[in-house]
Amino acid sequence: MPVRVKSNLKAILDERNISIRQLTGMAGISFESARRLYNDDTKQYQRDTLGAVCNALNIEIGELLILVKEPTKSEDE
Repeated sequence: MPVRVKSNLKAILDERNISIRQLTGMAGISFESARRLYNDDTKQYQRDTLGAVCNALNIEIGELLILVKEPTKSEDE
């Protein structure tokens, strides 16, 4: 079963009642970078962005990025 890296930022921010806009101020990152990470809509993760988010939220990288198993086509059938 293949795995992929998934951003867990939405769950973290929702749990803490923090908006994307608030995070941009806390972490010093662009709104677009935060939005992409929040929506798990990025192919590549910038180290500086990940570090800034983890530092601002006082979390480890393993809390921000998680591995999820994805079923293959043959497993879906």
